[in-house]
Amino acid sequence: MKRPPEQPLNTPDISGLSAAELLSVVADLQQKLVDKEAEIQHHSQAVKRRDNYIQILEELLHWKRTQQFAASSEKQPHQVHLFDEAEMEAEIERLRDQLPDDLEEADAPKASRQRRQRGFSDKLLRERIELTLSAEEKAGASKVFFTKVKEELQFIPAQLKVLEYWQEKAVFEQDGEEQIIAAPRPVHPLGKSVASTSLLAYLITAKYADGLPLYRLEQMLKRLGHEVSRTSMAHWIIRLDEVFKPLINLMRESQNSSDYLQADETRIQVLKEDGKTAQSDKWMWVTRGGPPDHPTVLFAYDPSRSGSVPVRLLDDFAGILQADGYSGYGQVCRANNITRIGCWDHARRKFVEATKGAKPQGKSKQAKASKADIALSHINKLYVIERQIKDLSSAERYRIRQAMSLPRLEAIKTWLEANVGKVMKGSLTRKAMEYTLNQWTSLAGYCERGDLHISNVLAENAIRPFALGRKAWLFADTPQGARASATCYSLIETAKANNLEPSAYIEHVLTHIAEADTLEKLEQLLPWNTALEPVVKKVAQFD
Repeated sequence: MKRPPEQPLNTPDISGLSAAELLSVVADLQQKLVDKEAEIQHHSQAVKRRDNYIQILEELLHWKRTQQFAASSEKQPHQVHLFDEAEMEAEIERLRDQLPDDLEEADAPKASRQRRQRGFSDKLLRERIELTLSAEEKAGASKVFFTKVKEELQFIPAQLKVLEYWQEKAVFEQDGEEQIIAAPRPVHPLGKSVASTSLLAYLITAKYADGLPLYRLEQMLKRLGHEVSRTSMAHWIIRLDEVFKPLINLMRESQNSSDYLQADETRIQVLKEDGKTAQSDKWMWVTRGGPPDHPTVLFAYDPSRSGSVPVRLLDDFAGILQADGYSGYGQVCRANNITRIGCWDHARRKFVEATKGAKPQGKSKQAKASKADIALSHINKLYVIERQIKDLSSAERYRIRQAMSLPRLEAIKTWLEANVGKVMKGSLTRKAMEYTLNQWTSLAGYCERGDLHISNVLAENAIRPFALGRKAWLFADTPQGARASATCYSLIETAKANNLEPSAYIEHVLTHIAEADTLEKLEQLLPWNTALEPVVKKVAQFD
């Protein structure tokens, strides 16, 4: 069998070329070699970009799956601890001992937390049930007495009751004509309405504090003996928006007169918003603040997320505004000369997302810590300090932050600047590091005063009931309904911020607001001016 002839190499015949022609051939070959190397390099870079892109997509996919199916806690099971919390607490105690002896009483540390309450509150209604002996069993006894052996918490089911108003009238005859004098009727906030103020307060609290949609309330009332349509309930709540508006305006004035506010915003779906589709995002804005003893939490609906909304809500505010990195707050900060500080919760959450997006490394305890893990450990140092000083006075918090938090902030910044270039562009970790560095000035701003918070957590906690309720009632039908919902959430969360039971406060407002025809009477309905007894919150501490 013959072997196929070998193919001739593709090489030029240079036997008859002059020196100049040889140099030309060599230069041509060298250029081809350079072009080939460039092509290989370009291909290698394209492969690398493709691999990086695949890695980013895998990271996002894993993060989305974790976000959808895994626990939502931000605690990390394999998080590296780069500090000793006990040593940090000792350092804080040492700094407290260095405080001057002439501190005012208002600057003194708060009393230690109360221990866990045993038994039931003495404010609850009590009924004595006596377990007695028979006459035969105690015959001949020298002494008989009772001892309390048990307490049980009883639930009294709700019930509907019809209030019948009978108006007494007197007839007088004068000059052959009859004159009738009638007893005054109570003024109702909705005029002629079949819903009592207690029913209205219950509906508002059930929907906006407990997250019960109106169709469930309709079924519940029907089981109690009378059917009230969800349409009627919705109309009552929308009409009450105008009733509550003067009170909300007073709360807004009080809030904007302070020097420290927190702000946040979240999505809401409104079906019938002019100029927008039902599926498009609309926004519920929340601001929390006010004087320390007069806190307010105010919600406001707006179909837009533009910077004009904060300008409208914070029209005459000129203090410190704490918010996340959203640029929409920049316009009002520039217009009102507002100092803006950031939220470490938002920065930390981005690193948490990066750790959740990373590929799982198995259950080995020797798993290598990622840069996101290390960043979280650095950030947690700041939170440990805040947990240790949260019960101290503003003066003490400021002093300890200057001594302990500022050096740790500088260490975090130095570490981020040294490592941000070592992380792949577009990855969740790189985005978290760049966000933190871009927001650095505002993130470090909480150390400038002792009364400021490390995060926007109070505003986020206020907006959480809205987010939970939204999962139940899903959307608002009209802008009027969305604005009424904002008003109801404002009253409920402001009552809670002032340690009042929301349903009791709302019923109190509904009972008196129709007769509040002067500014003085309206001011008496503000939560800090009411005679309602505050809810006593006891912090549990186990033995």
